[in-house]
Amino acid sequence: MPRIRLSLMEKRAIEIIKKAGDNGVLQSDLWKILGTDSREGSRIAIRLEKKGIINREPTIHEGKKTYILRIIKRPPKKISIVTVKGCPCFTCPDLTRCGVGQPINPISCEKLTKWIIEQTQLS
Repeated sequence: MPRIRLSLMEKRAIEIIKKAGDNGVLQSDLWKILGTDSREGSRIAIRLEKKGIINREPTIHEGKKTYILRIIKRPPKKISIVTVKGCPCFTCPDLTRCGVGQPINPISCEKLTKWIIEQTQLS
């Protein structure tokens, strides 16, 4: 799974929403806590929703439309030895010299590419 890039403000927003727990936090409260305006607060919440980190549920609070923001809970990933069984990296003589930006790297490794393709075809 690709790593999601987050701004400092998005990271702060996530922490605030996490602390709110299952009740969530009102979007209108979030931007006040962050010390920003409603426009930027909305943009932050929309970006986090698009990245699949939070849910935005429309609601009415004190007669005004806003959203309740909640962290999307995901089941813990199940890791098994079967998942990596047969991966050529574990027996590769170049493992200690392999790395991103190096002449030997996982991106251009033919053995690893072949293994990944075989695994996706088995699934």
